[in-house]
Amino acid sequence: MIIVFNVENLLALFTAAFAVSTAGAYLLSKIVIEPIREHFEQLEKFSKETLHELNLPINTITTNTKMLSKSHRDEKSLKRLSRIEMACEMLQRRYNELDYLIKRQIQKELIEPFDLKELIEERIAILKEIYPSAKFNTDLDSLSLKMDKMGFSKIIDNLIDNAVKYSATEATVSIALHDNELRISDRGAGMDDMELLRIFDRYYQGDAATPGFGIGLGLVKDYCDRYKIMLHVESKKNKGTSMILDLKRVEKP
Repeated sequence: MIIVFNVENLLALFTAAFAVSTAGAYLLSKIVIEPIREHFEQLEKFSKETLHELNLPINTITTNTKMLSKSHRDEKSLKRLSRIEMACEMLQRRYNELDYLIKRQIQKELIEPFDLKELIEERIAILKEIYPSAKFNTDLDSLSLKMDKMGFSKIIDNLIDNAVKYSATEATVSIALHDNELRISDRGAGMDDMELLRIFDRYYQGDAATPGFGIGLGLVKDYCDRYKIMLHVESKKNKGTSMILDLKRVEKP
């Protein structure tokens, strides 16, 4: 038997083959992708519920610790309560970071105009309560930006938090904002060349004795990459570190 293929026959054959392959691809995607999608939906739900449940004990411990501080006057008890308060503050910061990450996964970032000088001043006012012994030197010009304000506030918190953690007992942090450049500097432990190569790796900590999880600078780097912020680090061992954010390419209102 001889089969003669003309243009119409070839077109019909191609159409049938395409329909079969499309149907097969659809069925394959349902078999493979659907369970993965359901898994991530369950994981997302679990993360939100767990995060919500964590907020209550953190607030309860913080509130009761402050109440106990008012009724205790001996130095030993006050030191112990102070340590509990500091631990709660660390948990609260981790909670805020996780809350931000989860919200960023399930909804688009809120892009809005804001003045970076005002945002920095707001964050410093809050951080002064957490680090009452730290000294903050500021030299800030106004700079209008249009981006994820909540995310940038996390960047500021992380960089200042690191500057305080890796400084001496009475930390001095300098924050300068001029000519589209934000510079956050400390006079702390500093880093050598080997440490500088790894500081943006997730879970890496130069000093294992310093509180934290090694996540903060990874978040900073991710944010800067998304918004075309050039991130530079200047550091010398036992001299201090400067984190420099070049904002020239960032969208302006």
